[in-house]
Amino acid sequence: MSDPGIYLKGGEHGVVLIHGLTGSPFELKPLARALHRSGYTVRAPCLAGHGTSISDLKLTSWQDWYASVRDACTELSGECRTVAVGGLCMGALLALWHAAEKGEQVTAVAALSTTLFYDGWSLPWYRFLLPISYLPPIRYFYSYEERPPYGVKDERMRQEIVTALKNGGLAYSHFPSHAMHELFKLIRTVKPALPLVTAPTIILHAIEDDVASVRNADYVEQHIGATRIRKVLLPDTYHMLTLDLQKKRVAQETVDFFRTVGDESQ
Repeated sequence: MSDPGIYLKGGEHGVVLIHGLTGSPFELKPLARALHRSGYTVRAPCLAGHGTSISDLKLTSWQDWYASVRDACTELSGECRTVAVGGLCMGALLALWHAAEKGEQVTAVAALSTTLFYDGWSLPWYRFLLPISYLPPIRYFYSYEERPPYGVKDERMRQEIVTALKNGGLAYSHFPSHAMHELFKLIRTVKPALPLVTAPTIILHAIEDDVASVRNADYVEQHIGATRIRKVLLPDTYHMLTLDLQKKRVAQETVDFFRTVGDESQ
């Protein structure tokens, strides 16, 4: 599996999009294309440890994933006048962390399906044990397998995902315990940093999110430091907002928010 990321050359305003854990830039293509059609230059990097093999993912930390984001933002800032960030699931955490670190250098944030609490309706009853999955001897043999509905309500797209997982394309089929441990460390880092996020932020979340309940969107809204916030709760979709039945609305909401923020800053 190889995925070099997405780069779409547009105008002087840039957006870096960030995929989720074990995912790939493919899950962001509809949003990336919509932003590009609206004039933005878009980068969606393939995060460290992704796009090759799970063995590579096991060698990386959340700081390595964030380095991929930071490098993409640095590259884009060299060719664009402004840079906004957006992410899906874990990508939303990395986007928020970047905004907390860089302050006014980030013009806007799109937090899609932000996952601070794994409390969705499709997760197994033993989900409360996930944070300790790295403890020995569990870490030597445990991995969490992707399972239906794969974050997607659209049955046609769900079947495409199943086929891709079987063929080793688009994403990894398992979350190795090491990566899960790093993810929970990232969550513990981002939560107390939310008050440092001052960039205008749009929060998009599925009402029926199968991985992370609406509680996650509420938490971000209540703790973020931004004064300009738009929260949109979407029906008829699951966790993978950028691929599911409401992907066009997700893209339009993001484009409209970024455009409005850009107009007001000029």
